This record gives sequence, structure tokens and C-alpha cells, in this order.
Amino acid sequence: TDAIGRDWQCGTLQVDFVLPERLDINYVGEDGNRHRPVMLHRAILGSLERFAGIMIENYAGRFPLWLQPVQAVVATITSDGDDYARTVLTALKEAGLRAEIDIRNEKINYKVREHSHAKVPALFVVGRREAEEGTVSVRRLGSKEQETLALNEAVARLSDEAVMPGL
Repeated sequence: TDAIGRDWQCGTLQVDFVLPERLDINYVGEDGNRHRPVMLHRAILGSLERFAGIMIENYAGRFPLWLQPVQAVVATITSDGDDYARTVLTALKEAGLRAEIDIRNEKINYKVREHSHAKVPALFVVGRREAEEGTVSVRRLGSKEQETLALNEAVARLSDEAVMPGL
């Protein structure tokens, strides 16, 4: 059942006795006689596409952190933070997180808005002060608050949160 109560059929494997008869399909068996086969129908790729659509609709594009294609973006306030931003990106990737960097020459409010619209769960904002102190300002999706943390603590917290739940 999806977010609005509809039932969807996802993966299927069906045994069909009717279509071989309708198409008049036969084969010659080991006994030399003609036999009617049984058909198997399967829908795999289409069902995966439907499943992806159901997931996107259910979460309104705001997937759990472990499922997000991009879990964090490192955004610079000015070009003074570019080198440190690369260091932060490396730390995130070494922790197994899917992260990107945004060192474009754009205002930070523009970057925050753009990455919020893209539903990136964590934005690591860095500038000269963060580079000097070895910290990051973390802004979570849906919150206007920012929390300044030591780089290793911020990476550890996000990494712990991004663990896929047990199946």
C-alpha cells in the first residue's frame, strides 16, 4: 500500500495455461507426441520502476538518510574555505557517506536553498572560521538551526545515523 492507500503489484511470476492454447503453441516431447507447454510470465524491471515510484511518493522525495543518494553536501561561504571543504569531503567519504562539495561562487543562502530543494539531509557549511577551528556548521534538512561541531564528531554522528537498518 502506498502513501495514499493504493495497492500496487510489484514483482510477479505467473504460470499461464491459457495463452499457449490460444496461440496454439505445441512442442514435440521425448515420446514423439505434441504437447501443450505452460508459459511463465515475469515482470521484474517494470516492477522495480513501480517500486521506486512508490518509494519516492511515500517519502515525498525525502528518503531516510541511509537511502538518500546524496547524504551530505559540503558548502563554502567564501573561497577561503575551499581547501578545508575538500578536507571535510574526504572525511565524509572515508566514513562511507555519499557526499558532494559545492564550492561555486554563489551566496551561501542560495546554496542552502538549492540543496534544501534537492532534499539533501545534511549541509556542512564551512568558511575561514571553521577551517581555523577544525569545525563544521551542520544544517539539517527542514531545520533553520545550525549546530557547530568538531569535524570528527559531525562525521561520526552522521555516519552512525546513516547505517541501514537490519532486515
